[in-house]
Amino acid sequence: MSRALLERMQRARERELDVGGHKFVIRRPTDADALGMQGKPPLDFVTRFVVGWNLTELDIAPGGNAEPAAFDPEVWASWVADRPDLWEPIATAVLTAYGEHVKQREEAAKNS
Repeated sequence: MSRALLERMQRARERELDVGGHKFVIRRPTDADALGMQGKPPLDFVTRFVVGWNLTELDIAPGGNAEPAAFDPEVWASWVADRPDLWEPIATAVLTAYGEHVKQREEAAKNS
C-alpha cells in the first residue's frame, strides 16, 4: 500500500476536538483497534488515539516558548498523564467517533 493512500485513510478517520482550551486531533479507532481496547482505562484511549494538537512549548513545559510544538506521541503521553481533566472528554470523543462509525456501517447495510 502506498504511504500516501495510508495517510489519506488515516486522515479520513480524524476530527478536531476542543477540550481544556486546546484543540486536539483524534483518530477514530478501527474495528481491530476497538477489539483490543475493550476494558482499557480512558488514558489508554487518550494516549493512543490523539494524533495532533495546537499546543505550544509553553503549554507543555515551564520556560518553553510560545511557538507551536510539533506533535510527538511520547511527549503527548507524558504531558497528558498529568492532565486527568482531559482524559474523560477525549476518551469519550474517541468512543463516540467509533460508535458513529458502527452506526453508519449498520445503516448502510440496511439500505443495500
